[in-house]
Amino acid sequence: MKQNNKQFILSCCALLITLYASGAFALESDADQPITIDSNTATYDDATATSTYSGNVISVQGSIRVNSDKLVVYLKDGEVEKLVFTGKRAKFRQTPSQGGDDIIGEALIGEYYPKKNLLTLIDEATVTQGNATYTSKFIEYDIKSALVKAGEKSSDAKRVHAILKPKKEK
Repeated sequence: MKQNNKQFILSCCALLITLYASGAFALESDADQPITIDSNTATYDDATATSTYSGNVISVQGSIRVNSDKLVVYLKDGEVEKLVFTGKRAKFRQTPSQGGDDIIGEALIGEYYPKKNLLTLIDEATVTQGNATYTSKFIEYDIKSALVKAGEKSSDAKRVHAILKPKKEK
């Protein structure tokens, strides 16, 4: 096994251990909540079934909150299929469980698939929870199970950088 593959696997294992040790599971009600969007401007294109929001965009679904410069919502048969947010560093936050540490992420591009409970962070992506921070060019986050996958096995350019800080003594 290549050294960088070993590092990737070890980093992913460390992240999973950290998330499960903290009891990280998404609030069950998040997926059932409506998505609300506030922005400076909005347009809807009926021909392409897309809505575009720009200027200090704030999207909320349950405990999930995304702040971005621009958001494009893709509809299919009247339902939200995909949301693509972009910005200097678009940011998201989710409370995975009552009393648990929030999961915080940011990237230049984010894609959210509500039906799949999947958030993909692309370019300059970072995810932090508690004492663990992960950065990569590509991070997938399963919102329902709070499972994070970072990097890609097929590319050294999309390596993962992990920082696991020791807990502070009380």
